[in-house]
Amino acid sequence: MLKKIQSNQLVLLTILFVIVNSVLLAHEFFWLGLLPVVLGIIFLIFFSLEKLLLLIVFCTPFSFSLESLNFGGIGMFIPTEPLLFGVLLLFFLKLFSGEKLDKMLLIYPITNAIFFYLIWMGFTITTSEMPIISLKFFLSRLWFIVPFYFLAIPLFMQKENIRNLLWLFLIPLSVVILITSYKHSLFDFDLESSHLVMYPFFKDHTRYGAAIAMLLPMTLYLFSTKKRRGVIIGIIFILILGLVLSYTRAAWVSLFGAFIFSFILKFRISFAKFITVIIVAVGILLFSWDSIVMSLEKNTQDSSSSFSKHIESVSNISTDASNLERINRWNCAIRMFKERPFVGWGPGTYAFQYAPFQRSKEKTIISTNQGDLGNAHSEFLGPLAESGILGILSFLVLMLTVYYKGMQLYYTLEKGDLRNLVFFSLLALTTYFVHGFLNNFLDTDKLAVPFWSFISILVAVDIYHKKEINQG
Repeated sequence: MLKKIQSNQLVLLTILFVIVNSVLLAHEFFWLGLLPVVLGIIFLIFFSLEKLLLLIVFCTPFSFSLESLNFGGIGMFIPTEPLLFGVLLLFFLKLFSGEKLDKMLLIYPITNAIFFYLIWMGFTITTSEMPIISLKFFLSRLWFIVPFYFLAIPLFMQKENIRNLLWLFLIPLSVVILITSYKHSLFDFDLESSHLVMYPFFKDHTRYGAAIAMLLPMTLYLFSTKKRRGVIIGIIFILILGLVLSYTRAAWVSLFGAFIFSFILKFRISFAKFITVIIVAVGILLFSWDSIVMSLEKNTQDSSSSFSKHIESVSNISTDASNLERINRWNCAIRMFKERPFVGWGPGTYAFQYAPFQRSKEKTIISTNQGDLGNAHSEFLGPLAESGILGILSFLVLMLTVYYKGMQLYYTLEKGDLRNLVFFSLLALTTYFVHGFLNNFLDTDKLAVPFWSFISILVAVDIYHKKEINQG
């Protein structure tokens, strides 16, 4: 009898909601229609946080900035970032209520590297030129790291959730690519329109290309599982289509870097030798910098719709405005570091502070005197300018720890699904680290969500699934 009464009450409430919402819609009030969605999300927050994380993953490729709605200049991406902020608050509430994280996770080297990265960033808020901006930047970094590292690793205790996450990102990303490609076709796939047709899902073609490049290796992992191969082949084709039409040179460079790193793994080159090669290469680069610059200045090939010419323009630092502006930003970051070498100007403040550090001879046709066109275009030089020497060091420590543990894990696993997962996760992360020399996108949900997720996959395999194999 009680169940029947409750069922009738639910029917009456539903009918009442439909009537009220219909009246409001007739008067052009649309927000009440979101109430069931909000209630559903609240239910997931308290009763199924795992499903909420997967929902956020699915929404990420579709998310768009409030700026695109002319919403007071707010750059927050919806619905993902409000949801992530809610997850962050819930995480801290659970910690304060006595819930503890897995001890193995807390003492894991990558976790310690993340703590170093966050603690120093948090400290430089107190010395920031713009503390409020730095605090917002720090919070935004937290709402990516907490859900997709600290909460994702327990989620990945069930291996099926790893594949679910990949599918839930790849399917909507493929839809976005198809929409973008259709919009691009209306402009005959020309180079100029390729910079904007992915809006509002992506702010520009560089983020779009970087996301596609990072996900391509993971599609190859799914292909290696021998399940739904026909669908995966279709997704791979869509991703390649999107990459080609994005005209993003850095994305191709990052994939080439991942391809080279795949040989390092296949030939089982040790981490020590890997680091030695990098140090030697950087040393040669610095020692020969002047002659390299002179050689590059002879290249006058600008960006082009021709694929071969477009790739050739990567090294054009004499006439290509995009490349020259990137060098301008790098030089500004170095000058900012020299003025404040220990604590920097504050996390997230580069875009507001770099203008006075520009030199007239280094400005390009796309430079502005206000210096209001974005960040340092480097995941390494950005922290150097904003958080000083320990800022760049903290990111380098994180990157090297990921490679050290990832390579160690790959070399100890036997052939099989887990080894393939580690292999392709490392390649996906390599595309981003290579990108990090040319851009910095970890403040963007489309890149931050897969970046931290793929790191957490490595940790989950090492902590949970490798142990299962050993015990078996």
